Amino acid sequence: MQAAVMRANNVPLEIEEVAIDDPGPGEVLVKTAASGVCHSDLTVIEGGLPVPPPSILGHEPAGVVEAVGAGVTDFSPGDHVIGCLSSWCGVCKFCTGGRPYLCLTQFAGRPEGAAPRLTAANGDPILQFGNLSSFAEKMLSPERSLVKIRDDMPLDRACLIGCGVTTGLGAALNTVNIPAGASVAIIGCGGVGLAALQGARIVGAGQIIAVDAQAWKFNLAQKLGATHCVDASDVDPVAAVQEITGGGADFVFECIGLVSTVQQAVAMTGRGGTSVLVGVVPITQKVEISAADLTLQEKKITGSFMGSNRFRFDMPKYIDFYLDGRLHLDEMISSRLPLAEVNDAFDRMRRGEAARQVIVFE
Repeated sequence: MQAAVMRANNVPLEIEEVAIDDPGPGEVLVKTAASGVCHSDLTVIEGGLPVPPPSILGHEPAGVVEAVGAGVTDFSPGDHVIGCLSSWCGVCKFCTGGRPYLCLTQFAGRPEGAAPRLTAANGDPILQFGNLSSFAEKMLSPERSLVKIRDDMPLDRACLIGCGVTTGLGAALNTVNIPAGASVAIIGCGGVGLAALQGARIVGAGQIIAVDAQAWKFNLAQKLGATHCVDASDVDPVAAVQEITGGGADFVFECIGLVSTVQQAVAMTGRGGTSVLVGVVPITQKVEISAADLTLQEKKITGSFMGSNRFRFDMPKYIDFYLDGRLHLDEMISSRLPLAEVNDAFDRMRRGEAARQVIVFE
């Protein structure tokens, strides 16, 4: 099969012929139909997340089951599925405590001593990213990395639910409890931020403020539910949000992953409000904030990993939201492209020219 392989950090991915193993016990072979291009993949390429090369990235897929391994009972050939990073064991304290997205074994891969799932043409193993690696024509994944979905859901839109939509929408629906009428600010109007924005609209938030330095995104943000837009390249976004809300927003979602925007998120959160950190700041960086904001104003800061998802419960629900008109996905897709143009997609992402791009396979 063809796949886009990361051979080193900070260089273009290479389109190569890669061998994929047969499904073993508990594994499912999936023909990839579509994969979103997520900013976390770019963070890996640029060294902000520790994924060693050679590896195949991509973690926002949808596809069709081709074959299943021994013991697999949840899937059959022909099933339409979404893949998710949040694989779960079902027995650790996080799984049994209702937070499977924090499962301790979610990136465990195959047992020690087993053959690699992916190998290069010369026989060398290639690392699989998050048990998925969707920048490839096929995926070999644990059954607990997949969820079966309705056949009437278009797969080039379903793939967005695999990461970006679940991360943003789940941050608004699962991580925190936004009461109707609350004021909400969204920092970053890419795929994750636009999903969080829609989550705020779905639960009935009052003021929904889109904050971004790319003014072209505001027309889209307004179509998806923003009541106000703040151009961070033109005005002080903290002062603007404080003015719109009369002192700061009740909830602020940081959906970029920069030290500066995390600090802005805390600053534009109102007294007693909550800052939700959704974007992934590179693990080598620290964020300095004022402790007085937390003690004297009783602000709260919480992380949100993958939208605090229980993906086999959440993702079918999000598909229902799309098919009944509550969740808008078509508008979020900036372009569809073949695998051969994956590096062009990352270049557009670096320039801030796209909301969400989707690689579509034949």
